[in-house]
Amino acid sequence: MNTATLRRMLLGTGDVNAFFALFVDNTVNLVILVGLLVSVFGFPARFALTHMVPGTALGVLFGDLVYTWMAVSMARRTGRTDITAMPLGLDTPSTIGIATIVIGPVFAQTHDPAMAWYVGMAVMSVMGVFKTIVAFFGDAVTRIVPRPGLLGPLGGIGLALLAFIPVMKVFDAPIAGMVGLGIVLYGLIAGRRLPLGIPAALGAVLASLVVYWLAAAAGLHPVTLPTMHVHLALPMPTLGFIHAGHRIWDFLPVALPFGLLTIIGGINVTESARAAGDPYSTRSILLTEAMATLIAGLFGGVAQSTPYIGHPAYKAMGARGGYTLYTAIAIGIGGMTGLLQAVITLLPEVTVAPILLFVGIEIAVQSVAAVKREELSAVFFSMVPVLAYLVSIYGNQCLHASCSLGPSLSGPLHTASVIGRGFILTGMLWGSLVAYIIRAKKRAAIWTCVIMAGLTLFGLIHSFDPNGAAYLPWKVKDTMHPLSLAGGYMALAIVLFAMWGKGQKQ
Repeated sequence: MNTATLRRMLLGTGDVNAFFALFVDNTVNLVILVGLLVSVFGFPARFALTHMVPGTALGVLFGDLVYTWMAVSMARRTGRTDITAMPLGLDTPSTIGIATIVIGPVFAQTHDPAMAWYVGMAVMSVMGVFKTIVAFFGDAVTRIVPRPGLLGPLGGIGLALLAFIPVMKVFDAPIAGMVGLGIVLYGLIAGRRLPLGIPAALGAVLASLVVYWLAAAAGLHPVTLPTMHVHLALPMPTLGFIHAGHRIWDFLPVALPFGLLTIIGGINVTESARAAGDPYSTRSILLTEAMATLIAGLFGGVAQSTPYIGHPAYKAMGARGGYTLYTAIAIGIGGMTGLLQAVITLLPEVTVAPILLFVGIEIAVQSVAAVKREELSAVFFSMVPVLAYLVSIYGNQCLHASCSLGPSLSGPLHTASVIGRGFILTGMLWGSLVAYIIRAKKRAAIWTCVIMAGLTLFGLIHSFDPNGAAYLPWKVKDTMHPLSLAGGYMALAIVLFAMWGKGQKQ
């Protein structure tokens, strides 16, 4: 490849807009990660910025550099200069999930930020290893697990966590929040062009940031001036997560489904890139995201990487291989020098919340649009455990704040907490069960009930441990609860076995 061709691949005008979009997407995830830990769980901000962000940024650096190299290599082989690199960034659902299900609760239990960090690293490392293995069998997984079971929980996360929590942030500072929301609705959801061709995500952040500080200066909402954390923060390999090895078992129901969802997403986005004219190897795309996740975990990162859905959109912008190269440098080098941490510190959550709201809605829409009309019930049924988890988050916050709920609310809150523990795996199984019933797959439906009964006994779903930990059934103090729930799933299996074939579909 000659110099002129390489320049067209890496220095195209379309790469500039695409870079801002991809950079903002990644930065938003980091702002939300740190913001949730600090605002919801009281996690030390400085610790999160200096220990978690550098390794997380390193994973993005590695993944986007490899994807850039893939695009340039394809251009060299084919002689084409219209190849668009696959975008890689932080996975939003699991970033929020790891913060609210793993790191935050562990810190609330131990009040030890280092231990919470170790657990987050351990979960990341397990996810990286799991994704590396599954990358060789990703297509087989999509054939075994029905699409409603795969997409339903993701759609529930989009609505319950990615959409609902950002709405709460918008109303914390509604003037700035509504300004950003208006630009997101106009430029991203409606797909209209902003003046001067400004990327909608960048425009929303900048406009809401200016309005935020103007409103604060006018006394319209309280504000605390941020403390800058600009210093060298090189990610270093560490085996500190070994100290959290005893907690891995507790979080397998979180780590494995989140890893599986990005593998499935990687398969889908590779297909969309192929349809757009860029025939990437599915296995290479999946292995790259798996290695990026594993590297991040081994260097202190706590958010996994994934190929983003928007490859065709970036291609339509005229992006080639430059935008992923710029993102790798900005996120990776910025995270090591402390400049990225400074950006995260200066961006109030309300300025990025509308973008996250858009992402959540888009994920929910895609989870419904990709499923046949007759199987939508399975999708919505699989979302219920996510909603239960959302209820338990705020209910447990109230309990920690010594709120008096009374027996009429404490009982339902306990039930919601049990339903919500292991909600990703639960949602996948619930959605699969309903899909199997609709598809008249008797054996698969009955075996799904049996599997859920077994997982319930060990607390891998519906854990009765207050911390959501897994356990051996004979070591639970009150064994009647998991035995009763496991018995309920077995009763469901018996009902399906007895009813199957007794009547015709209406």
